[in-house]
Amino acid sequence: MGVAGCGKSTIAARLAQATGCALLEGDDFHPAENIRKMREGVGLTDADRYGWLQVLGQHLQAHAAGVVLSCSALKRIYRDQLRAQAPGLRFVFLRIAPELALQRVAARGASHFFTPSLVANQFATLEDPGGEDGVLAVEAAWSADEITARALAWLRASPATPSLQHP
Repeated sequence: MGVAGCGKSTIAARLAQATGCALLEGDDFHPAENIRKMREGVGLTDADRYGWLQVLGQHLQAHAAGVVLSCSALKRIYRDQLRAQAPGLRFVFLRIAPELALQRVAARGASHFFTPSLVANQFATLEDPGGEDGVLAVEAAWSADEITARALAWLRASPATPSLQHP
């Protein structure tokens, strides 16, 4: 979990491969209206995210054997909504500096619907999950190998019931 550009998709794919769990890319489940808004540089509201999070929660429930989901989950209420649908859910929070996030999002170019102008909105929305149960915070500037190794060690040391991972 984390803001755009933190590496959610990269780390989620690595964790899914390492654990043998299914991979769900949260962006694939945004409704067309959310995609349109983001392409136009309009930040999503809690109401915009509610239905999307409901769908993600349903997919988490459908993968009782384990799943890795990449999802921004920027606010505590979003994380709690997912937790309510998937007890035992854990989050790997990819902490990133605003400048690096903006650089990474800008480097995507037109290949992604999320515009660089929305990075500041994501940071304004973000509620740091530090101190929440079931959260590991790592630095997104670390190498993907280092992040993956730390996340795997943490997940293996504290298995959830059921085993659900969420970067």
